[in-house]
Amino acid sequence: MQKQIAFLRAINVGGHTVKMERLRELFEELGLARVETFIASGNVIFDAPDRRPRLASEIETHLEGALGYSVATFIRTDADVAAIARRAPVLPGFQTVNVALLAEPLTKAARQALGGLRTGIDDFHVQEREVYWLCRARQSESAFSNALFERTLKIKSTFRSLSTIAKLAAKYPPS
Repeated sequence: MQKQIAFLRAINVGGHTVKMERLRELFEELGLARVETFIASGNVIFDAPDRRPRLASEIETHLEGALGYSVATFIRTDADVAAIARRAPVLPGFQTVNVALLAEPLTKAARQALGGLRTGIDDFHVQEREVYWLCRARQSESAFSNALFERTLKIKSTFRSLSTIAKLAAKYPPS
């Protein structure tokens, strides 16, 4: 069994409210072990055999059936989360760093499109299946959004603050 973290999109945002106890139950119904949630934004930690591609699809199907709407699911192991936190770019002048979790690495075309999203406030750093969004101001001062990211790059994603990623990495260090 391997410690894994599911990062879910559309949990407790946009009018979709799910109690964490219910979310844990839904994961347990899939036969996943030692299920926990971490803050109420769709971070679910569990133990399971390493079968990520199929497991993400199973979780998405199960959650859509139970909740009545699509929930994109991005799974990383505890080692992946530690690496994401460790690889975060440290650049002066940035107030906020968020991480977009993707199902697959960006294509060359998507990387080129990402370049078009750079502004005087926003910059991006691509690393494997993650894109670090570096913001020189408060997020509320930026025109960048998850919707703009997905529409421009034509991919699904979910964003987490780097502080959330770092807290998960500290709480669940790789075994």
